[in-house]
Amino acid sequence: MYENETYDAIVVGTGISGGWAAKELCEKGFKTLVLERGRMVKHIEDYPTMNDDPWDYKFKGQVPREEAKNQLKQARTGYTVNEASKHWFVDDLKHPYNETKRFDWMRGYHVGGRSIMWGRHSYRLSDLDFEANKKDGIAVDWPVRYKDVAPWYDYVESFVGISGENLGLSQLPDGKFLPPMELNCVEDHLKKSMAQNFTDRVLTAGRVAHITNNDKFEGRAPCQYRNRCIRGCPYGAYFSSNSSTLPAAERTGNMTLRPNSIVSEVIYDPETKKATGVKVIDVDSKEVIEYKANVIFLCASAIASTSILMQSKSDRFPNGMGNDSGELGHNVMDHHFKAGASGKYDGFEDQYYKGRKPNGIYLPRFRNLSENENLDFIRGYGYQGGASRGDWAADIAEAGYGKELKEAIVKPGGWTMGLMGFGETLPYHENKMTLDYDKLDEWGLPTVTFDAEFKENELKMRKDMVDQAVAMLEKAGFKDVQGYDDIGAPGLGIHEMGTARMGRDPKTSVLNGNNQVHDVPNVYVTDGSFMTSAACQNPSLTYMAMTARAADHAEKNFKKSKA
Repeated sequence: MYENETYDAIVVGTGISGGWAAKELCEKGFKTLVLERGRMVKHIEDYPTMNDDPWDYKFKGQVPREEAKNQLKQARTGYTVNEASKHWFVDDLKHPYNETKRFDWMRGYHVGGRSIMWGRHSYRLSDLDFEANKKDGIAVDWPVRYKDVAPWYDYVESFVGISGENLGLSQLPDGKFLPPMELNCVEDHLKKSMAQNFTDRVLTAGRVAHITNNDKFEGRAPCQYRNRCIRGCPYGAYFSSNSSTLPAAERTGNMTLRPNSIVSEVIYDPETKKATGVKVIDVDSKEVIEYKANVIFLCASAIASTSILMQSKSDRFPNGMGNDSGELGHNVMDHHFKAGASGKYDGFEDQYYKGRKPNGIYLPRFRNLSENENLDFIRGYGYQGGASRGDWAADIAEAGYGKELKEAIVKPGGWTMGLMGFGETLPYHENKMTLDYDKLDEWGLPTVTFDAEFKENELKMRKDMVDQAVAMLEKAGFKDVQGYDDIGAPGLGIHEMGTARMGRDPKTSVLNGNNQVHDVPNVYVTDGSFMTSAACQNPSLTYMAMTARAADHAEKNFKKSKA
């Protein structure tokens, strides 16, 4: 081991949260070391499949069977079974984990992390969410409320570029939006039907992190409607660390970015009662390096950041840094989804749509908004989905040829519409991750074991997700409406949360209301780890807002070197 230079701040991870921490700290004058365990990815030049067409792939994009063996767990989402995106997901054999109960841990080890591959839906939490645990007597109370986070939602939305529509709903606060992506004719038909048949439901375009107008976002251009987002966008039309926050950090001259750097632990000084830095394992040489800093932001993802805290043992913290409560690694949450309905619509045969819109609809939560709904589950869910015209190939008979074949090829099929529910999972203490020191990885670090499951409340909610989706489609005149419920396992939603939750009391939580580790005030955790409850909205926008808020707190409370 040898010591290296000292920085004002260290940021661990370069995804949604890490990119924001890097940007904010660098812009505030902190000399910042940004550590990423994966390889370097440069915006545009390192997106190898960004312009590929279907005919560029030998097997129509499918991964050969021998190659697929290395990503059997990563392939559970369906994302990685494609030549266009497989390189963004880890090799399961090289990066193993363990499952007491099935857990789909989806990872991207590279600069930018999953900000390259995320679904980009961006919604605010409301006081309905921040107050839910206290109201229901579940887990612990959030130490923040909407008013504490609202200015930071404004701040990050203005930089990210969120397209969407303000609705005036208390359960889904309005924001600073660019023009929404247009609904197609069948989506608009369903919206109008809901307005006529339901007093509590409103359908809107998904609020997504895509630029939709010509406002100036440095280094970025409007969405081209290619729908190849998961490959990396050469236009920077959707928000990613690579196109947005990391370039902003780099422009300050205050960022040092070091890829291929696995953080193994945070170093604690019992005399100052603060962290002094981190230990890093170089991916290639396996050398151990110590970097020092006044402030440390853990943004490696809910599972990885908590693993680092668990590995950060000392006389003061024998069970892991910040684990006085014993809650570190517990309360694992992810959204449950893949429950809803689909149907066909007879009509609008003369209408189509232009381009490949990388977005669908959103139907905000409408359940348990009041006290007297008498449902057999608590909390709620929203829907995502969309309408499209079917594949022409289904209409071609095997014996088709000549004029009839040519006509069938250019004629699109009928309209179909799908609604898929995304529901809140409660924070159960027994849903947890632990470290296995008997099964070490290539770098001598313990592997993660998951023991988490969906429970009765989620299962009852899913039945309602299906029933209501069927009812809404049938009311709108859709035919052959079919409900479905394919529950899968936690992790599949790729919204891991809760493993180092915020709270008001160090005896029952890991972090305080400023995202600081209780009793180690210069360590902030601002990825999904901090979530005290899950809500039903996609969480990334909240990670961004809370990261910017925490960086503001760090600037006011910790010194930076003089220029």
